[in-house]
Amino acid sequence: MINRSSLPMEIARHILLLAGAAIILLPFLYMVSVSFKAPYEIIDNSGGFFGAQIPMLDELCSITAKDVADCMMMPALHNYYKALIENPLPRYLFNGIVVTASIFFIQVIIALPCAYALAKLKFWGRDFVFAMVLFCLLVPVHAIGIPLYLMLAKIGLLNSYAALVIPWTISVFGIFLMRQFFMTVPDDLVDAARMDGMSEFTIVWRVMAPTAVPALIAFAIFSVVAHWNDYFWPRIVVTSNQNLFTPPLGIREFRNGIDGNQFGPLMATATIIVIPMVVAFLLAQRRFIEGITLSGMK
Repeated sequence: MINRSSLPMEIARHILLLAGAAIILLPFLYMVSVSFKAPYEIIDNSGGFFGAQIPMLDELCSITAKDVADCMMMPALHNYYKALIENPLPRYLFNGIVVTASIFFIQVIIALPCAYALAKLKFWGRDFVFAMVLFCLLVPVHAIGIPLYLMLAKIGLLNSYAALVIPWTISVFGIFLMRQFFMTVPDDLVDAARMDGMSEFTIVWRVMAPTAVPALIAFAIFSVVAHWNDYFWPRIVVTSNQNLFTPPLGIREFRNGIDGNQFGPLMATATIIVIPMVVAFLLAQRRFIEGITLSGMK
Protein backbone atom coordinates (compact mmCIF):
# COMPACT_ATOMS: atom_id res chain seq x y z
CA MET A 1 0.00 0.00 0.00
CA ILE A 2 1.29 3.45 -0.93
CA ASN A 3 1.80 5.84 1.96
CA ARG A 4 -0.35 8.97 1.63
CA SER A 5 2.67 11.18 2.19
CA SER A 6 4.44 9.58 -0.75
CA LEU A 7 1.41 9.70 -3.08
CA PRO A 8 2.27 13.13 -4.61
CA MET A 9 5.81 11.89 -5.33
CA GLU A 10 4.45 8.77 -7.00
CA ILE A 11 2.09 10.83 -9.15
CA ALA A 12 4.90 13.21 -10.11
CA ARG A 13 7.15 10.27 -10.95
CA HIS A 14 4.54 8.68 -13.19
CA ILE A 15 3.87 12.00 -14.92
CA LEU A 16 7.57 12.36 -15.68
CA LEU A 17 7.77 8.78 -16.95
CA LEU A 18 4.74 9.28 -19.19
CA ALA A 19 6.18 12.54 -20.52
CA GLY A 20 9.49 10.84 -21.28
CA ALA A 21 7.73 7.93 -22.99
CA ALA A 22 5.69 10.35 -25.10
CA ILE A 23 8.82 12.24 -26.21
CA ILE A 24 10.43 8.97 -27.28
CA LEU A 25 7.37 7.43 -28.95
CA LEU A 26 5.97 10.43 -30.82
CA PRO A 27 8.60 10.42 -33.61
CA PHE A 28 7.99 6.71 -34.21
CA LEU A 29 4.22 7.16 -34.25
CA TYR A 30 4.57 10.05 -36.69
CA MET A 31 6.81 7.91 -38.91
CA VAL A 32 4.22 5.11 -39.02
CA SER A 33 1.39 7.58 -39.65
CA VAL A 34 3.19 9.21 -42.59
CA SER A 35 3.89 5.80 -44.11
CA PHE A 36 0.11 5.28 -44.48
CA LYS A 37 -0.75 8.64 -46.00
CA ALA A 38 -1.05 10.11 -49.49
CA PRO A 39 1.31 12.99 -50.46
CA TYR A 40 -1.34 15.68 -50.12
CA GLU A 41 -2.33 14.36 -46.67
CA ILE A 42 1.29 14.56 -45.54
CA ILE A 43 1.60 18.14 -46.80
CA ASP A 44 -1.74 19.23 -45.31
CA ASN A 45 -1.27 17.15 -42.13
CA SER A 46 -4.78 15.74 -42.65
CA GLY A 47 -6.43 12.34 -42.81
CA GLY A 48 -5.95 11.30 -39.19
CA PHE A 49 -3.43 8.70 -38.13
CA PHE A 50 -4.01 6.20 -40.96
CA GLY A 51 -5.04 8.66 -43.68
CA ALA A 52 -8.23 8.51 -45.72
CA GLN A 53 -6.97 5.54 -47.80
CA ILE A 54 -8.60 6.89 -50.97
CA PRO A 55 -6.96 5.99 -54.32
CA MET A 56 -4.84 8.94 -55.40
CA LEU A 57 -6.74 9.76 -58.61
CA ASP A 58 -6.06 13.48 -58.71
CA GLU A 59 -3.82 16.00 -60.36
CA LEU A 60 -0.77 14.51 -58.61
CA CYS A 61 -0.89 11.49 -60.95
CA SER A 62 0.87 11.65 -64.30
CA ILE A 63 -0.49 10.21 -67.55
CA THR A 64 1.95 7.32 -67.88
CA ALA A 65 0.47 3.86 -67.53
CA LYS A 66 2.77 2.91 -64.67
CA ASP A 67 1.98 6.00 -62.60
CA VAL A 68 -1.75 5.61 -63.23
CA ALA A 69 -1.52 2.05 -61.93
CA ASP A 70 0.27 3.38 -58.84
CA CYS A 71 -2.44 5.99 -58.32
CA MET A 72 -5.11 3.28 -58.30
CA MET A 73 -3.56 1.88 -55.10
CA MET A 74 -4.51 2.91 -51.61
CA PRO A 75 -1.84 5.27 -50.20
CA ALA A 76 -0.61 2.76 -47.60
CA LEU A 77 -0.28 -0.04 -50.17
CA HIS A 78 1.36 2.38 -52.60
CA ASN A 79 3.99 3.48 -50.08
CA TYR A 80 4.93 -0.02 -48.95
CA TYR A 81 4.84 -1.33 -52.52
CA LYS A 82 7.40 1.28 -53.59
CA ALA A 83 9.53 0.52 -50.53
CA LEU A 84 9.58 -3.27 -50.90
CA ILE A 85 9.04 -4.00 -54.60
CA GLU A 86 10.37 -1.05 -56.58
CA ASN A 87 13.51 -0.71 -54.47
CA PRO A 88 16.07 -3.30 -53.25
CA LEU A 89 15.03 -2.97 -49.61
CA PRO A 90 14.81 -6.78 -49.12
CA ARG A 91 18.46 -7.00 -50.17
CA TYR A 92 19.41 -4.31 -47.66
CA LEU A 93 17.52 -6.15 -44.92
CA PHE A 94 19.28 -9.39 -45.83
CA ASN A 95 22.66 -7.65 -45.63
CA GLY A 96 21.72 -6.22 -42.24
CA ILE A 97 20.84 -9.69 -40.93
CA VAL A 98 24.05 -11.24 -42.26
CA VAL A 99 26.27 -8.49 -40.84
CA THR A 100 24.64 -8.18 -37.40
CA ALA A 101 24.35 -11.96 -36.91
CA SER A 102 27.96 -12.56 -37.95
CA ILE A 103 29.26 -9.82 -35.67
CA PHE A 104 27.29 -11.05 -32.66
CA PHE A 105 28.25 -14.70 -33.22
CA ILE A 106 31.98 -13.94 -33.36
CA GLN A 107 31.72 -11.47 -30.47
CA VAL A 108 30.23 -14.19 -28.26
CA ILE A 109 32.91 -16.72 -29.23
CA ILE A 110 35.61 -14.23 -28.18
CA ALA A 111 33.88 -12.54 -25.23
CA LEU A 112 32.89 -15.63 -23.23
CA PRO A 113 36.39 -17.13 -22.78
CA CYS A 114 37.88 -13.69 -22.10
CA ALA A 115 35.20 -12.88 -19.53
CA TYR A 116 35.61 -16.27 -17.86
CA ALA A 117 39.37 -15.77 -17.56
CA LEU A 118 38.94 -12.32 -16.02
CA ALA A 119 36.25 -13.52 -13.61
CA LYS A 120 37.36 -17.00 -12.50
CA LEU A 121 41.02 -17.54 -13.31
CA LYS A 122 43.87 -16.14 -11.25
CA PHE A 123 46.90 -15.09 -13.28
CA TRP A 124 49.54 -12.39 -13.17
CA GLY A 125 48.32 -9.11 -14.64
CA ARG A 126 44.61 -9.95 -14.53
CA ASP A 127 43.66 -6.66 -12.91
CA PHE A 128 45.75 -4.74 -15.46
CA VAL A 129 44.02 -6.55 -18.35
CA PHE A 130 40.62 -5.74 -16.90
CA ALA A 131 41.68 -2.11 -16.47
CA MET A 132 42.60 -2.03 -20.16
CA VAL A 133 39.16 -3.42 -21.01
CA LEU A 134 37.59 -0.57 -19.05
CA PHE A 135 39.90 1.91 -20.77
CA CYS A 136 38.87 0.63 -24.21
CA LEU A 137 35.24 1.32 -23.29
CA LEU A 138 36.17 5.00 -23.22
CA VAL A 139 37.61 5.04 -26.76
CA PRO A 140 35.01 6.28 -29.29
CA VAL A 141 34.56 4.29 -32.48
CA HIS A 142 35.27 7.35 -34.63
CA ALA A 143 38.73 7.70 -33.12
CA ILE A 144 39.90 4.40 -34.64
CA GLY A 145 37.93 4.71 -37.88
CA ILE A 146 40.83 5.93 -40.04
CA PRO A 147 43.37 3.29 -38.86
CA LEU A 148 40.79 0.54 -39.41
CA TYR A 149 39.97 1.88 -42.87
CA LEU A 150 43.64 2.03 -43.89
CA MET A 151 44.24 -1.49 -42.60
CA LEU A 152 41.31 -2.89 -44.59
CA ALA A 153 42.39 -0.96 -47.69
CA LYS A 154 45.93 -2.36 -47.44
CA ILE A 155 44.69 -5.96 -47.42
CA GLY A 156 42.02 -5.35 -50.06
CA LEU A 157 38.90 -6.00 -47.99
CA LEU A 158 36.97 -2.81 -48.75
CA ASN A 159 33.51 -3.26 -50.31
CA SER A 160 33.04 -6.70 -48.76
CA TYR A 161 31.15 -8.35 -45.92
CA ALA A 162 34.50 -8.80 -44.17
CA ALA A 163 34.99 -5.03 -44.00
CA LEU A 164 31.61 -4.68 -42.29
CA VAL A 165 32.21 -7.50 -39.79
CA ILE A 166 35.89 -7.88 -38.87
CA PRO A 167 36.49 -4.54 -37.06
CA TRP A 168 33.73 -5.24 -34.54
CA THR A 169 34.36 -8.91 -33.72
CA ILE A 170 36.05 -8.03 -30.42
CA SER A 171 33.60 -6.26 -28.14
CA VAL A 172 35.12 -4.85 -24.96
CA PHE A 173 31.60 -4.06 -23.77
CA GLY A 174 30.65 -7.71 -24.26
CA ILE A 175 33.71 -8.84 -22.31
CA PHE A 176 32.91 -6.40 -19.51
CA LEU A 177 29.21 -7.36 -19.36
CA MET A 178 29.88 -11.11 -19.36
CA ARG A 179 32.68 -10.74 -16.82
CA GLN A 180 30.33 -8.95 -14.46
CA PHE A 181 27.77 -11.73 -14.87
CA PHE A 182 30.34 -14.51 -14.36
CA MET A 183 31.37 -12.84 -11.09
CA THR A 184 27.88 -13.69 -9.79
CA VAL A 185 28.30 -17.41 -10.57
CA PRO A 186 29.42 -19.32 -7.42
CA ASP A 187 33.01 -20.56 -7.49
CA ASP A 188 31.76 -23.89 -6.12
CA LEU A 189 30.05 -24.57 -9.46
CA VAL A 190 33.34 -24.06 -11.32
CA ASP A 191 35.27 -26.17 -8.77
CA ALA A 192 32.74 -28.99 -9.12
CA ALA A 193 33.16 -28.95 -12.89
CA ARG A 194 36.93 -29.13 -12.51
CA MET A 195 36.61 -32.09 -10.13
CA ASP A 196 34.55 -33.83 -12.82
CA GLY A 197 37.54 -33.54 -15.13
CA MET A 198 36.34 -30.69 -17.34
CA SER A 199 38.91 -28.46 -18.94
CA GLU A 200 38.65 -24.70 -18.56
CA PHE A 201 37.50 -24.38 -22.16
CA THR A 202 34.79 -26.99 -21.62
CA ILE A 203 33.62 -25.21 -18.46
CA VAL A 204 33.13 -22.00 -20.46
CA TRP A 205 30.78 -23.58 -22.99
CA ARG A 206 29.08 -26.33 -20.99
CA VAL A 207 28.76 -24.71 -17.56
CA MET A 208 29.12 -20.94 -17.77
CA ALA A 209 27.45 -20.24 -21.12
CA PRO A 210 24.10 -21.90 -20.21
CA THR A 211 23.94 -19.89 -16.98
CA ALA A 212 24.68 -16.67 -18.88
CA VAL A 213 21.64 -16.75 -21.18
CA PRO A 214 20.05 -13.59 -19.67
CA ALA A 215 23.32 -11.65 -20.01
CA LEU A 216 23.79 -12.96 -23.56
CA ILE A 217 20.31 -11.77 -24.52
CA ALA A 218 21.03 -8.35 -23.03
CA PHE A 219 24.31 -8.19 -24.94
CA ALA A 220 22.55 -9.35 -28.11
CA ILE A 221 20.11 -6.44 -27.89
CA PHE A 222 22.95 -3.93 -27.50
CA SER A 223 25.08 -5.47 -30.25
CA VAL A 224 22.39 -6.07 -32.85
CA VAL A 225 20.74 -2.67 -32.43
CA ALA A 226 24.10 -0.87 -32.60
CA HIS A 227 25.22 -2.57 -35.81
CA TRP A 228 21.79 -2.75 -37.43
CA ASN A 229 21.48 1.03 -37.11
CA ASP A 230 25.13 1.81 -37.86
CA TYR A 231 25.51 4.34 -40.67
CA PHE A 232 29.03 5.64 -40.02
CA TRP A 233 31.10 2.52 -40.72
CA PRO A 234 29.18 1.03 -43.69
CA ARG A 235 29.20 4.46 -45.35
CA ILE A 236 33.03 4.44 -45.18
CA VAL A 237 33.90 0.89 -46.26
CA VAL A 238 31.09 0.19 -48.77
CA THR A 239 31.20 2.79 -51.52
CA SER A 240 31.08 1.00 -54.87
CA ASN A 241 28.94 -2.10 -54.32
CA GLN A 242 25.27 -1.30 -53.71
CA ASN A 243 24.52 -5.00 -53.18
CA LEU A 244 26.33 -4.74 -49.83
CA PHE A 245 24.38 -1.76 -48.52
CA THR A 246 22.95 -2.19 -45.00
CA PRO A 247 19.49 -0.81 -44.02
CA PRO A 248 20.72 2.69 -43.00
CA LEU A 249 22.56 3.05 -46.30
CA GLY A 250 19.45 1.78 -48.04
CA ILE A 251 17.39 4.62 -46.57
CA ARG A 252 19.90 7.14 -47.90
CA GLU A 253 19.87 5.65 -51.38
CA PHE A 254 16.10 5.36 -51.35
CA ARG A 255 15.71 9.00 -50.46
CA ASN A 256 18.11 10.08 -53.18
CA GLY A 257 16.33 7.91 -55.69
CA ILE A 258 12.98 9.63 -55.13
CA ASP A 259 14.51 13.11 -54.83
CA GLY A 260 13.38 13.39 -51.24
CA ASN A 261 9.84 14.48 -52.12
CA GLN A 262 7.87 11.26 -51.59
CA PHE A 263 7.92 11.03 -47.84
CA GLY A 264 5.31 8.26 -47.68
CA PRO A 265 7.55 5.59 -49.26
CA LEU A 266 10.53 6.95 -47.35
CA MET A 267 8.73 6.57 -44.01
CA ALA A 268 7.46 3.14 -45.06
CA THR A 269 11.08 2.11 -45.61
CA ALA A 270 12.09 3.44 -42.20
CA THR A 271 9.16 1.65 -40.55
CA ILE A 272 10.09 -1.69 -42.12
CA ILE A 273 13.69 -1.30 -40.95
CA VAL A 274 12.69 -0.40 -37.38
CA ILE A 275 10.06 -3.13 -36.89
CA PRO A 276 12.51 -6.09 -36.49
CA MET A 277 14.36 -4.30 -33.68
CA VAL A 278 11.13 -3.39 -31.86
CA VAL A 279 9.78 -6.95 -32.10
CA ALA A 280 13.08 -8.46 -30.96
CA PHE A 281 13.23 -6.19 -27.92
CA LEU A 282 9.62 -6.86 -26.92
CA LEU A 283 10.19 -10.61 -27.12
CA ALA A 284 13.40 -10.44 -25.09
CA GLN A 285 12.40 -7.64 -22.73
CA ARG A 286 12.17 -9.71 -19.55
CA ARG A 287 15.45 -11.53 -20.19
CA PHE A 288 17.09 -8.25 -21.17
CA ILE A 289 16.20 -6.58 -17.87
CA GLU A 290 17.19 -9.73 -15.95
CA GLY A 291 20.57 -9.83 -17.70
CA ILE A 292 21.33 -6.18 -17.01
CA THR A 293 20.25 -6.55 -13.35
CA LEU A 294 22.27 -9.69 -12.65
CA SER A 295 25.36 -8.33 -14.42
CA GLY A 296 25.51 -5.54 -11.87
CA MET A 297 25.34 -7.85 -8.84
CA LYS A 298 28.33 -9.34 -7.08
